[in-house]
Parts: sequence; C-alpha cells; structure tokens
Amino acid sequence: MKITVIGCGRWGSLITWYLAGKGHEVTLYGRETSAHMQQFLATRQNDLLTLPDSVCLSTDLTKALEGAKTVILSVPSQSLRALLKEAPLRALKNPSFVLCMKGLEIESGKRLSEVVHEELPEGRVAVWLGPGHVQEFYAGIPNCMVIDSADKAFQRELISAFSGDLIRFYYGQDLLGNEIGAALKNVIGIAAGFLDGLSLTTLKGPLMSRGTAEVARLIKAMGGDPLSAYGLCHLGDYEATIFSPYSHNRTFGENYIKGIPYTALAEGYYTVRALRVLEIQYHMEMPICDSVYRVLYENAVPREEIDRLFGRSLKPEFYDRIREEKA
Repeated sequence: MKITVIGCGRWGSLITWYLAGKGHEVTLYGRETSAHMQQFLATRQNDLLTLPDSVCLSTDLTKALEGAKTVILSVPSQSLRALLKEAPLRALKNPSFVLCMKGLEIESGKRLSEVVHEELPEGRVAVWLGPGHVQEFYAGIPNCMVIDSADKAFQRELISAFSGDLIRFYYGQDLLGNEIGAALKNVIGIAAGFLDGLSLTTLKGPLMSRGTAEVARLIKAMGGDPLSAYGLCHLGDYEATIFSPYSHNRTFGENYIKGIPYTALAEGYYTVRALRVLEIQYHMEMPICDSVYRVLYENAVPREEIDRLFGRSLKPEFYDRIREEKA
C-alpha cells in the first residue's frame, strides 16, 4: 500500500517506521520549518528511532500526497481543521484518512473524525488508537491496539494490511466511544501526574476505576457504548498513560504540581477544556475531569480538589446501574 504520513513527531515517525517495516511504500511529510523534519532530512534519525532508507522524506505536501492510497494524520488535535483546509488535501479525490491522534476540538467539543467529515465529507475516515510508546515498539515490545471506522470495509482493509507480530489490532465496534475514550484517557493521565507530584500514588487505583466510570457515562449519554471505556481506547491505555515514564500527559501533570516547565505536547490539557462543551451539551457531571480543569484553568489548589472529591455525597459504586434497575 502506498501511504503518506503527515506529522513527523514521535508518533508519526513511529508509524512511518512500523509501516515501512511491513513492506508498505511510505512517505513521511513534515513542514520545512519543523526541527523534527530537518533532523530526519539530515540524519534520517530522531532521538528515538532511525527510519529505513525505503522511506521517502518530503517537505512538499503536494508531492508527498501523489499516488497515496491512504493518508495517515499524526498532528496536534487543535491543528487538524487548519491542516484539512490546505489546498493539496482538498484536491484529493475520495481520500482515505487514518487519524492517529487522541483529542477533541476545543471550540466545538467535536470528535476528530467529525472534523474530517465536515471539512472533507467525501473522505473515508478511520481511527488508530490504543496503548504503546515509541520507545517500547522500537525495542520490539509488542502491544495491542484498535482500529475503528464507520466504513467497515475500510476498517477490514486497514487491519489486514497493518497487523503483525509487533501490533495486534482489534476491530473497533463503536467509533464514538473509542474516540471519546481515547481523548479523555489523556485527562486521566494528567490527574495521575497530579497524584505523582503530590506523592499520592496509592490513589491511582481509585482514579482508574472512577475515571473509567465517568468516561463510560459520557459515552453512553452521547449515544455510544459505555463498554468502550473499558476497552483498549481507554482503560487498556492506562498503563501507558498513568504509570509510564514516557507518558507526556502524566509527566505534564507531575511537573505542573512541582512547578517544573514542560514543553512537550500534552493533549489532555486541551481536551479537558473541550470537554466542558460536552458536559453542558449532555448535562453531565464529571467530577474528576472537572477537578483537572479547575486546577489547570482556574488555579484551584490540587490538594483541595482531592478533598472536594472525597467530600462528595456518598453513593453506591455502580449507582447508574441501580438507577436503571429502578426505572
């Protein structure tokens, strides 16, 4: 398969390396102003991996897209819509996109597949989600991930072409739930970092349980399958997000508590803001995510937010199920 990967950060470069190793014809595109791209052009390396000679490197988007059967997007979530407005992408006929990003659009709260459909409605869209870090994949450590799409033929095509010994792909069954779950696990990752910074790591167990529960409730309210929150997109990605030293969101949260600047992208910082739109739209209460928002955007004191969560009214652990049974 002829593939173009847009985005030369750590995940885009890993995808390029992985798919080239699977025998696909891969072009990696990055802007000429990108320091990451300049490093690849000079050495074919970054600080995590080396790209094989078979990979074509390009800073010309039009040329990079020539003949591509599938376009993989791995860029910051908040830059997606602007990217899709660029002429070379708008000129594509019946494009096929794979989104390797986890986030929500800040202004609208929209899922990233929705953004693609709004900008390029004739395109096919899939999402590639789940756990794993570049450092581990490059070292040959396998993991499981999920690909989902409203176009099931496209989904089958991708999983057949991309699966291998290093990544076992599962067929996603709930595009909405998988996207929401993947986006919000980054918010939970920041909360985990807060706990690390406060030396309260014993609370990571409850964070995993209660965090998943409130994400599942949102997915259900939006019309998705709440079980998706317990799959690879969310709970299955917790080890890589909540515990790993490689997790940008966890590290951002820990550094925030300690007052240490952190310049790498932490998508959860933007996602928790976008989440406010969904909470209002679907009349949701999400206590953990709300506490993360208050700390990051309203200068709330982190330890006081924990006290606030502990001071909430007492209720059954699975109170949603009890309400349903009574109904």
